[in-house]
Amino acid sequence: MSEPEPSLPPAPGAAGVEVGALAIPDEPEAADESARQGLPRLNAARGMRRHLRAIRVVLNVLLLLALLYTITLTRALMIPLVLAAFIGLALNPIVAFGARLRLPRWLTASVLMLGLIVGIGSGVGLLAQPAVGWFHGAPAAIKSFVPKLRSFTKPLEAANRATQTLVSSGTSTRAAVPQSAPVPISAWDVVSTAPKVLAAVLSVLLLVFFFLIYGDSMLRRLVEITPGFTYKRHAVSIVRGIQSEVSRYLLTALLINASLGAVTAGMLWLYKVPDPLLWGAVAMFANFIPYVGAIVTTTVLAVVCMLYANDASLEVFLPVLTFAGLTAVEGNLITPFIQGASMRLSPIAILLWLLVWGWLWGIPGALLAVPMLTCAKLICERVRGWEWFAHIVQR
Repeated sequence: MSEPEPSLPPAPGAAGVEVGALAIPDEPEAADESARQGLPRLNAARGMRRHLRAIRVVLNVLLLLALLYTITLTRALMIPLVLAAFIGLALNPIVAFGARLRLPRWLTASVLMLGLIVGIGSGVGLLAQPAVGWFHGAPAAIKSFVPKLRSFTKPLEAANRATQTLVSSGTSTRAAVPQSAPVPISAWDVVSTAPKVLAAVLSVLLLVFFFLIYGDSMLRRLVEITPGFTYKRHAVSIVRGIQSEVSRYLLTALLINASLGAVTAGMLWLYKVPDPLLWGAVAMFANFIPYVGAIVTTTVLAVVCMLYANDASLEVFLPVLTFAGLTAVEGNLITPFIQGASMRLSPIAILLWLLVWGWLWGIPGALLAVPMLTCAKLICERVRGWEWFAHIVQR
């Protein structure tokens, strides 16, 4: 019988292999332990980023509110400045054309400003007296028009008398209806308001004149301070593109609205509506406010036609229907064909923009809102990082 072989102690290499083999499962446990230790740090970093993002949103909202408050507070300064900038951009192509013909910029700008002053003065002289006469004659016209509506209001008057009889049967006395006192306008109000209006008009004219003369040199100096030749060339292309497109839009919108006002005045003259030039001017300026301007002008013309009508009939509303047809053709065919699809804005963006600027600046803000929105869209299309705004407001 053979003796059993004595058991030998494990070799150091074998023990190392076994120990190493047993130590392999400990490596994932160490990794899990390090991951568990790093998880709170990762969560803390994520929480910090969320807090920073929330703080940035709050700061942006506060910055926006501060900007809106500043715009509202400085509207007496900003409205003439924005209006002068728009007029200068609209007239700049004419001055540039004169410069290409070797004419000095100051000479072309002086001729344009002289024509602008003469045009504004003539317009105010022609429209001031009809406007004042209409405001003074409107109450008498309303009183004279009320009897013409008797045929339409007889059923309503009968129902009103029956209701008053039922109500007054339980009361012995009848309360007197308070009469509204007219709002007096004294000569001192006119005298105290005239210097402010004249100062605003003079500031706008001076700003337009200097924008036309020194506007290009200011833009050139702004481009000169841009670092690097590549950035200078990019800045020049952006500035020139924005200037040409904004000028083309403003000049086109001015010509379209002036044409609409002239056609409206001629149409009202053919229909024998009093003061056709006044209502043509109202239609021209109100058309700078899309949708809302056409609705307001149509309502005003309906009231005017009813007040000055000889009798209450459907023929009274022929001028109103004709004007509605004109605005429909202008808004849906002529303006999109001339300005192109790139100038078309979303109706929702227009209404929201009108609400914001009408709330901030009143009627001047409503008149300047759509030109400002269109200019902002044209600028954002060319400035890197702001393409999203142009995409949102575009139709």
